[in-house]
Amino acid sequence: MLYILIGQDDFSLNQALEEIKRGLGDQSLLSANTTTLDGRQVSLDQLKLVCETVPFLAEKRLVIVERLLERFEPPNKSSRKKKIKPDRQSEYKSLGAYISGIPDSTILVLIDGSIKSSNPLLKELSGRAEVKSFPLLKGDKLRQWIQGRVKGQGGSITPQAVNLLAYVVGGNLWIMANEIDKLVLFTSGRQIEEEDIRLSVGYAHEASVFTMVDAILEFRAGAAEQLLQQLLQRGAAPAYLLVMLSRQVQMMVRAKELKRQRKTETEIQNKLGLTAEFALRKTLEQADKYSLERLMEIYHKLLQTDLSIKTGKYGGELALNILIAELCQKSRAGKTGG
Repeated sequence: MLYILIGQDDFSLNQALEEIKRGLGDQSLLSANTTTLDGRQVSLDQLKLVCETVPFLAEKRLVIVERLLERFEPPNKSSRKKKIKPDRQSEYKSLGAYISGIPDSTILVLIDGSIKSSNPLLKELSGRAEVKSFPLLKGDKLRQWIQGRVKGQGGSITPQAVNLLAYVVGGNLWIMANEIDKLVLFTSGRQIEEEDIRLSVGYAHEASVFTMVDAILEFRAGAAEQLLQQLLQRGAAPAYLLVMLSRQVQMMVRAKELKRQRKTETEIQNKLGLTAEFALRKTLEQADKYSLERLMEIYHKLLQTDLSIKTGKYGGELALNILIAELCQKSRAGKTGG
């Protein structure tokens, strides 16, 4: 039996793999009959050796091959001149032919991330395999998943809280599951509300950091100082806020460069490692809105503030207040815009 599990949602993908394992009987025996291979390096002979090994005291053996399809991904559109090399073409055809006829005693599972439908090995095997795709959840599907997870953990949640949680955490279900589990414990049987998320979910702090960055970039000292105090009162450590501010400025600089290279939004999202929709949207918006000169000015000030805290010149909160006051002085700042 051949399974192909692909997609960025590795939480759901992992659950699907566990379901396959549960269907193979005694888990202690399965553990002794399971082999995991690195598909980027495995040879046909190595795969044959493992797949043709007789199961030990069991009917089936499980072979998991990670990132084999990735090895044969077609080049990007920007690299149209590149073609699959003849030896690589022969390789995927040989692998495809063998995998299609693996022994009945072997359950083979190919696991990969985002794979193009034009992937030659995927096309070769898709008619003979059970293919399951796990894209990152968004919109209504993500909100439904949140409601299901909360209910499954014995909790309940308002629609407004569902929307906020989806907005600030996004489609990384490992993080989402962890945050939901914490919220269910935090609320102790009562319904989860928006304020609970603002108080206990780290990503809600990140949303406020975006707003504070906007205020700083736009020289709105009062708003920036108010947001800083709110974050500190909610328990955000000064060191954490400094890291988040630095990270966001770096993200904007990188987004500017990627847009200059004419990368698509999906490519930029992957390059920056952003799973929350709001984070991608705000980063792109800020990258468009502010000049590189202004962003670099802020980044250098952040480095100076970090140094002043580490050397003991100022305490964390005082250093952040001084930082915001300095950055919001128009007379000393570079111009905003494009």
